[in-house]
Amino acid sequence: MNALAKVIAESANPLVMAILNLTPDSFYDGGFYAEPGVAIERGLLLSEKGADIIDLGAESTRPGAKPVSEQEELDRLLPVITGLVQRGITLSVDTMKPVVMQAAIDAGAAMINDVNGLQAQGAIELTAKSDIPVCIMHMLGEPTNMQQQPDYVDVVDEVVNYLSERAQLALKAGFARHNIILDPGFGFGKSVQHNFELLEQLPRLCELGFPVLTGLSHKSMIGEITGRSVEERVTSSVVLAHRAVQNGAKIVRVHDVTETVDMLMLHRAILGGRRH
Repeated sequence: MNALAKVIAESANPLVMAILNLTPDSFYDGGFYAEPGVAIERGLLLSEKGADIIDLGAESTRPGAKPVSEQEELDRLLPVITGLVQRGITLSVDTMKPVVMQAAIDAGAAMINDVNGLQAQGAIELTAKSDIPVCIMHMLGEPTNMQQQPDYVDVVDEVVNYLSERAQLALKAGFARHNIILDPGFGFGKSVQHNFELLEQLPRLCELGFPVLTGLSHKSMIGEITGRSVEERVTSSVVLAHRAVQNGAKIVRVHDVTETVDMLMLHRAILGGRRH
C-alpha cells in the first residue's frame, strides 16, 4: 500500500483535496495559475493552509468545455508536477487520458482523478499496474453536452450502480481494493435536484465499501439556490462540504482550503462533544 492509500485508509478524519487548475478556462479560477511558477507557489500555499492533497487539472471539464490535446495537457502539467513533487507535496492529477495518466505517474503524481470513470481504452489496465489510488467518477455524457438535458429514472440508483460496476471492473483488472475511490460527480450531467438527491443519499454510495470523494465547491447548483456569483459561494461551498462529510465523504475536493479546514476542526469538536 503506497503512502497516500495508507493515509486515506487509516485517517479517522476526512481529507481536504485542494483544487489547482492550470487551465485558461476553468469556471472558477481559469487563467489564474497557468504560468508554472505561479501554480507551484499556489500549490505550496494550499499545502501550508492544510490541504492533504493538491489536485492538478490541465483540461477544463466545466459544462461546455472543449477538449485539449495530450501534448497541451502535458505541457501544462509536467513542470508543475515536478516542481511540487520536489517540494514534497502530495499530488493528484485530474485527467481522462491514459497517456497523461502515465506521464503524471512517472513524474511523481500520487493519485489519478478521472471524471470519465476509467472508460478510455487502456485506462483501467494502466492505473491498475501503477498501484496508486484512483478516483472513478460518474458523468452522464461528456463535458461538451453533459448539462444540456440530464435525465434519469432514479439518479441515485443509476449513479450507485454505475460506480459499483466500474469498481468491480477495476478489481478484476488487478486494482487493490484500497486504491479505488468513488465520486458521484456532482454537476457532471445532473440537475440541481439530482445533485441534492445524491448528496442526501450519499450513504448509499458509501455502503459499497470504498472511500467517497465529493466535489461541490462553488458549483452552479449553489448559484441556482442562492443567486450568488461564483466568487460569492465560499460559505455555501463549506456548508455543502460539511453535509457531504456528515453523510460519509472521506475526501472533499475544494477551492477554499482554510475555510474547509476550519469546518472540519469544528466538525470534530462537535463529535467530541457528543461523546461526553
